Amino acid sequence: MRSARTLPATRPLLYFRGAVGGQALTEFIVLALVLIPLFLIIPLIAKYQDIAHHIQMASRYVAFEAMARNDSMSSWKPQSQLEQEVQRRFFSNSDAPIKSNDEAGDFNSHRNAFWKDPMGAPLIRNFNDDVRISFGPDNIAAIRESFINASDNAPFRGLVGVSDALGLNAPGIHRANVTVVLANISQPDGIHARAFEGFKNINLTMSRQTSLLIDPWSARDSAQIEERIDDIRIFPGSMLTTVAPLVDAAVAIVESPSCFKGGCTSGPKLGKLDFWRDVVPNDRLK
Repeated sequence: MRSARTLPATRPLLYFRGAVGGQALTEFIVLALVLIPLFLIIPLIAKYQDIAHHIQMASRYVAFEAMARNDSMSSWKPQSQLEQEVQRRFFSNSDAPIKSNDEAGDFNSHRNAFWKDPMGAPLIRNFNDDVRISFGPDNIAAIRESFINASDNAPFRGLVGVSDALGLNAPGIHRANVTVVLANISQPDGIHARAFEGFKNINLTMSRQTSLLIDPWSARDSAQIEERIDDIRIFPGSMLTTVAPLVDAAVAIVESPSCFKGGCTSGPKLGKLDFWRDVVPNDRLK
């Protein structure tokens, strides 16, 4: 009589390993269905972040332009010229040259090659319509009305004319805004089209602002500072200039012995601001 055959002792272990391998493969497939769409939209998010950085830099450019071109220095640069410069230098191709009257065109050679959607369409379709600048908290076009009021002259409001003498009637804080309207992405195709479904009608608009005090209280030199504060209401010591000659004469009398030896000195510089000038000696300027 033939004896019954028994299974090897290792067979159950092989079955167990096969079950574990099948479970791991299933988990990987399920996880991939979630992660692959996420990986696909990461480049698009990076493009949005890069554009946002350029918008911030463009707003700084517009604000700092007002430091050199304003009512007290030259004249304001026209809004149309600022927009043209911003469009070409910040939102065109990355190696765009910096030159006057250079305008960004709506064609591939002037576009940033990185700023495209998954189907290759540009995210900034029209430079003139989609890249705009404005001024002030109300986003207006009038640059002279772009200021946020400051209170530099508040301590002198009770003294008539002092603010004008000190030059404290500055217009306030200048604010520059740059706004970019981004195009919705084109209709994607393929099995991963669902990953971009939420970006098809996002209607994204980005805006950044930079605020500067473009006309601060500053002076060309020490002489202009003297001119600003040489007012009896600001510097009452200026009244002492009338008695300064008498004080000089009294000092000369008291120091008369030394005067005969050529060491006579004048009295204190009463009421004279020029004595306190911070002047660099000529030999230190070489």
